[in-house]
Formats: sequence, C-alpha cells, structure tokens
Amino acid sequence: MNQTLFHLAFPVTDIQKTKEYYVDGLGCIPGRENPHALILNLYGHQLVAHTTKENLIPQRSIYPRHFGIVFRQETDWKELLTKAQQRKLLFRDEPKERFVGSPLEHHTFFLEDPFYNLMEFKYYRYPEAIFGSADFTEIGER
Repeated sequence: MNQTLFHLAFPVTDIQKTKEYYVDGLGCIPGRENPHALILNLYGHQLVAHTTKENLIPQRSIYPRHFGIVFRQETDWKELLTKAQQRKLLFRDEPKERFVGSPLEHHTFFLEDPFYNLMEFKYYRYPEAIFGSADFTEIGER
C-alpha cells in the first residue's frame, strides 16, 4: 500500500448507534471495535469513533467544524446522495451546486450524524479547484 490515508477521530456516545449510522447508513466498512471505540473505513480513509460522556450539542451552522469526502467522479457523489436519501439520513444542508459557471463549481451536501457530527460530500466539476485556483477567494458560504 503506497497511498497516504487520512485519519479522523470524532466523538460519539453509543457504539451501536454509530454502527447503524456509519455502516448501515453511509456504507462504511467496520474494523476493530471495543465498547469505547470503533474504527471505520470511509472510502479508504480511517475514521475512529470514540465514546465520550460529554454532552454533545449541535452546531448552529455548518461552519466551522465538519469533515467529509471530495469525490473525483460525479457518479460516486450521486451514488452516495441516492443512498443517503433512500436511507433517510438527516441532511443538514440539502444537495446544491455552488459557484455555478465559475472554475470553482461544485456539487455539495451536508449530513448530520446522531451525535451532531457534520459531514460534507462534494464533487468539483474542475479538479484543479480542489487545491488550486488560488486566484479565487470564495470558500464555502457565509
């Protein structure tokens, strides 16, 4: 394996609910598990759900904290969108297009898990906008 992987740890309060949402809902592949943590494979990246006794509360906005995936193929983005709709996952921000007609054009939607973690899934029409297009200042929505 020569591909570098992304790792993200995030808080949950219940491992079984986490499995229901991430495995049954999003389609993650479960890995190691104990009563306090669960490793998940999200499109080849490692998520680790850690239980907490802290009171988890929803964010008022999708900013500043969320995580997600940038798809390289539009069909993959649409496939996950369809899966999320069919499984009635909670959309925090409905599917839409941003910056239409510009080099930054992309499709996006946000989901919220049962523990108020926000995830964004997007597909850029022009791949150079993923990291490049530094002449533009638009990032997200305010």
